[in-house]
Amino acid sequence: MATRHLYLARHGAADAFGELTDVGRRQAELLGARLSALPVDAVWHSPLPRATASARVLGEHLPGVPVAEAAELVDHVPYVPAAPDLPPAWAGFFDGFDDAERAPGERLATALVDRFARTVDVETHEVLVTHAFQVAWLLRHALDAPPARWLGLNSGNAALTVIEYRDGLPPTVVLFNDMGHLPADLRWTGFPPSARP
Repeated sequence: MATRHLYLARHGAADAFGELTDVGRRQAELLGARLSALPVDAVWHSPLPRATASARVLGEHLPGVPVAEAAELVDHVPYVPAAPDLPPAWAGFFDGFDDAERAPGERLATALVDRFARTVDVETHEVLVTHAFQVAWLLRHALDAPPARWLGLNSGNAALTVIEYRDGLPPTVVLFNDMGHLPADLRWTGFPPSARP
């Protein structure tokens, strides 16, 4: 039975303009070193500069592996819960979102799932360099959780999440937000300040 292995990674730390920082490049280098031990077939990345740059760094550790853009991985809000399903703490986050913004986000989220969250005919190992919301959306989908559950599934910069897809079986979540390849000073970037384990 063929397995589709998806290695989901949030891009490295970026500056206010969306460009990869020195910290973000180092995070991507360490993630690339970790992934270099795997039989990676392809690296797909968001079209945004921070993800594109992170994917290029990963590619330096994966000689001969194609690195290509996938529009479905772009940073966007995949789903805006209706008021009854919206946790109060998130209410302000969605201020100003209207139907004109919701519909394209939901279409992109559907396209993301349709392209990547499915089985394939041959064994594949694919790296997706994307954004926190897209990692959360794919994880929520793998867990068959309600659409609003993507909220609060946070990923650190260059953290690794692994999901496997096999015919006839529900998706398997192997890892979520694993930062074992990063030293302590490079972990937890992209999160608000708080106590960390």
